[in-house]
Amino acid sequence: MRGIVTLVAMIAAGSIGAQAQDSARADVAKGQAIAAKTCAACHGPDGNSPTAAFPKLAGQIPEYLQKQLDNFKAAAGRKAERENPIMAGMVAPLSAEDMQNVAAYYAGKQQQPGAAKNKETLELGRTLWRAGNISRGLPACAGCHGATGAGVPAQYPRIAGQYAEYTEAQLKAFHSGGRSNDPNKIMRTIAQKMTDEEIRAVADYAAGLH
Repeated sequence: MRGIVTLVAMIAAGSIGAQAQDSARADVAKGQAIAAKTCAACHGPDGNSPTAAFPKLAGQIPEYLQKQLDNFKAAAGRKAERENPIMAGMVAPLSAEDMQNVAAYYAGKQQQPGAAKNKETLELGRTLWRAGNISRGLPACAGCHGATGAGVPAQYPRIAGQYAEYTEAQLKAFHSGGRSNDPNKIMRTIAQKMTDEEIRAVADYAAGLH
């Protein structure tokens, strides 16, 4: 599994480098204006959404946010890589530059910390995060997302502090194939090996990381 992760990182290196350079040129003020008009109702004006139905965007890696916005958009006869009717409508009028600016704005905001809530699954979640389950081919979540869940800039997203319900929903979507915009199917490959209990446990554990 370590080899798969390394391969994905190498394949993505070129596009990731270009995205990182673009992010450095983003106009945060323009991003804030777009966020206030288009995004704040669901994700909050500072990227801390008021409900677990919508993910926190504050403090997320900008390249990841930009990629997700682009993946929600269908253009030039191309089907959206990540299908969501609500987000499809939100990103439809946004240009690539708009997405870059919005991503940079939310990335610069401070995420409100979350908390693990289920004491019964805390140990399982911690074990999966730190060590995975080698016997079943499950790598440690920390291998890509970092020991504290902060992610790896331009490669793997921040998971720490995210609503457990949202993380659980995304893992289940990867598990079922309902979400398929992960490079080289890496998250689908991992999630398909996880039980519902493991998904809930690791999502809850990650919510308490900071």
